[in-house]
Amino acid sequence: MGIVEKGKVLVTGANGYIAMHVVDQLLKGGYSVRGTVRSESKIKYIQDYFKSYGDKLELVVVPDITKEGAFDNYVSDVDAIEHTASPFTMQIDDPNEVIAPAVAGTTSVLQSAVLHGKNVKRIVVTSSTGAVLEVDTGKTTFTEDDWNDQAIRIVEEKGSAADAPSKYRASKTLAERAAWKVAELHKDSFELTTICPPFVYGPPIHEINGGSEGLNQSLKDWFNIVLKGTKDSDKEFLAKVGSSWVDVRDVAKAHVLALKTVDAGGQRIIVSTGAWKWQDWINIARTFASEVAAGAADTYKPDEAVHDFLYNTEKAKRIFELDSSILISRETSVQDMLSKFKERNLQWP
Repeated sequence: MGIVEKGKVLVTGANGYIAMHVVDQLLKGGYSVRGTVRSESKIKYIQDYFKSYGDKLELVVVPDITKEGAFDNYVSDVDAIEHTASPFTMQIDDPNEVIAPAVAGTTSVLQSAVLHGKNVKRIVVTSSTGAVLEVDTGKTTFTEDDWNDQAIRIVEEKGSAADAPSKYRASKTLAERAAWKVAELHKDSFELTTICPPFVYGPPIHEINGGSEGLNQSLKDWFNIVLKGTKDSDKEFLAKVGSSWVDVRDVAKAHVLALKTVDAGGQRIIVSTGAWKWQDWINIARTFASEVAAGAADTYKPDEAVHDFLYNTEKAKRIFELDSSILISRETSVQDMLSKFKERNLQWP
């Protein structure tokens, strides 16, 4: 199909945490962007933030991304698509509340590209390592060959009684599988790349309403646990609970590289910086903000930490040249997050 080094890119859910960084890096890279949002009220903030780019940025309202043909009017003149719009929340009752929009939103934009996107060469879908890992299996290092069928089984068996992480992970697994199914059926139309990040942290540039409670799920949890100390009394939790992470700007970089890197076409790519426990974040935050509660700092031994969710990132290194010398460090990410939180008047004790 070819690569997309310039031209117009459709970004779905353009007001989101990751999406705003994708838009930012696309515009800085010389692309034109058409961003979709779900309501008119989301437009002004984005326009103001990127006002220096003038008509290089266009914003359109797609109120229901799950509707068949929702994107038909917006794909005919674009060269690529970055599909980032998908719910991420742990406040879930009915699993279909998160599964249905994730799957239908993904298939909707891909079908529009098939039917009306005559110039679309590359589509990048934001997936997640939630679609990769399975828990409590004894396996701790995962690759792009792994799929989270476990979460799907749990949701099918338990329905609303399933745990919230399984509901979210099932939504990402089913949505990504649906994307690959469409791509395989229409492989002569476009090339698909999926980007699978673990927990995403880093400075927010998207609109935030309602103080820290208005942050997206991953940042809200980080803000509350690390800065507000909501788990400060649970030393074992802080020392033992964790996962892997990547900075939001590196996730965005991978999305842009996926457009213009030949070997990224047809690939599922994990982008991960490394493992963490909550106490790691607290220790780093305290070097920049001494008022942050110490948590388990007196007893935590990072060299003895056992990490359950690690990812083989050789493919990202090979295709994108994203390795530890390029990826943003925990220290830089924390410093930049704190700076942005203060700039946005988000207060902690």
